Amino acid sequence: MAVKFAKRMSKLQGSEIRELLKLTQQPQIISFAGGMPAPELFPVEEMKKVSVAVLDERGTEAMQYTTTEGYEPLRVQIAERMNTKNGTNVNADDILVTSGSQQGLDFAAKVFIDEGDVILCESPSYLGALNAFKSYEPNFIDVPTDENGMIMEELEKILATTDRIKMIYVIPDFQNPTGRTWPLDRRHKFMELINKYEIPVIEDNPYGELRFEGEGLPSLKSLDTKGLVIFLGTFSKIFCPGYRLGWTCAAPEILAKFNVAKQGADLQSSTISQMEASKFMDMYDLDAHVDKIKAVYVKRRDVMLKTMEEQFPEGVQFTHPEGGLFTWVILPKELNAKELMVKCLEKDVAYVAGGGFFPNGGFENTFRLNYSCMPEEKIVKGITSIGEVLKEAMGVKNI
Repeated sequence: MAVKFAKRMSKLQGSEIRELLKLTQQPQIISFAGGMPAPELFPVEEMKKVSVAVLDERGTEAMQYTTTEGYEPLRVQIAERMNTKNGTNVNADDILVTSGSQQGLDFAAKVFIDEGDVILCESPSYLGALNAFKSYEPNFIDVPTDENGMIMEELEKILATTDRIKMIYVIPDFQNPTGRTWPLDRRHKFMELINKYEIPVIEDNPYGELRFEGEGLPSLKSLDTKGLVIFLGTFSKIFCPGYRLGWTCAAPEILAKFNVAKQGADLQSSTISQMEASKFMDMYDLDAHVDKIKAVYVKRRDVMLKTMEEQFPEGVQFTHPEGGLFTWVILPKELNAKELMVKCLEKDVAYVAGGGFFPNGGFENTFRLNYSCMPEEKIVKGITSIGEVLKEAMGVKNI
């Protein structure tokens, strides 16, 4: 074919998760692969009433263009929720509505990254963010992590010795893919380093409201005194992902750049989706809806972890998240999770191999499991099947 593509396309690959989701649409597959909310919890009946109310009250406005920044009543509600849930002190003018927080990730790299610039991230980190950033041809340095997230001593070494660091990407709450959460002292130390080196931070917070246990922690944005933290939020995990509604909260001079990027991408997010999300919060209690989600997810997490403890062989490690959607599995180094996934698929169960979550490769002995989407009986069946594959690979006989 004679068509010549941009050089950047040679570095881009389709999302492994998205490709895997095509396969897992088959009804017999027990899928722990995607970060999918439980569809039975979507407020379908409520949204029927909401949609009618929006069209009855403001139908022509709902079908018209709106401002790039987004529908103002929704931005007011977002700011109020951030101040309540995340400890911030922001207002509607600090908010840009995006087409999912994924669009905010793309804009972050578009705004900050020139070819060859350096992005720091956790190790491992969210695959969708890494793929969004790769379009802008950065170099990645993944900062070592432990059970409490990014290790600050390692971050400080990198900040002190590395040129062209343009931004840092982190998920401090129930991280994707590991489920880990940064404790308060680590958050404070991180912000001390950020203030010292004055590097922009992308704080991705899609799961922060899905805490099952323990005390809520202040967001990095709430600890930001220099306007360096760009907070990305979304309604996808607490409401309806199909509406594709997220937001960016940032200092005025930064948000203005994101606004320009938004104008170039799609002019604005869906007017009617924004109005319906806002109307839902007027007519119903979003907090009560989130509580219903959490009550289901904590049961599914507990069933998954209990079954893993019973069925996975000794030598396999996994995280115990206090919230969010994921647990992270670390196998003995000689095992390859991508190869084992083929055998799991033969048993009609799927997960996401972990190598793609590391921007510079390696760590093929890891994989991510999602517990939000499958009912408890399928979780038991699927995890038991994965356990059988792992036992066979490790030479452990079933008892």
